[in-house]
Amino acid sequence: MSKSTFLIVVFLVTFLATTYCGDASEEEEDGPSQKWKKKDVRDYNDADLERLFDQWEEDEEKDPDDLMEHERPAPKIDFSKMDPSNPESILQMSKKGKTLMMFVTVSEDPTKEEAETITQRWQDQLFNANYQIQRYMVDSNRAIFLTKDGATAWEMKNFLLEQDRCQEVTIDNKSYYGKGSGRMDENKPAGGKKDSKSKTKKEKGKKKKKENNKTEL
Repeated sequence: MSKSTFLIVVFLVTFLATTYCGDASEEEEDGPSQKWKKKDVRDYNDADLERLFDQWEEDEEKDPDDLMEHERPAPKIDFSKMDPSNPESILQMSKKGKTLMMFVTVSEDPTKEEAETITQRWQDQLFNANYQIQRYMVDSNRAIFLTKDGATAWEMKNFLLEQDRCQEVTIDNKSYYGKGSGRMDENKPAGGKKDSKSKTKKEKGKKKKKENNKTEL
């Protein structure tokens, strides 16, 4: 064997060995389950098409509204817009996009039919103001107002409290007295600050008491 022939044989052996090793390592990286990706689309069988569909579903960006509530990303809270003296504003933002229940009580010991009519009217009024809620009677004088956006619950609460037959509204285990209870002045404003109106009444009462004391002297 001539020298040139020997060199050609060595080159071919080296080339074939390198090619084989490269293919083998590529197959190891891809694995049997990834071989279908290299097929011609015309050669796909049912199993390959199923894999392709599964991958397409994984890669597709899902609309948050299509997800279950616990799968949705938490709402982003802009702390710069928060009022530290108003705990309710913090609660509102934390409940944004979440389902929330309000318990609404009708005053004056109504019949079930009467309470049904009154709460239905309130629901209709809120609906006309673009608040989407569902209503369920849970007692003869009590209903649940269910909203899918908890941030709106406090706005609806303010409307309900002003209704003549509203006894009480409960949100997140906190109760607020309605106009029908005659105790609205007992509702603590956000942050626990005293109501300016009640403060004025107390100051007037103290002033009057002092004047009476002076008159007696």
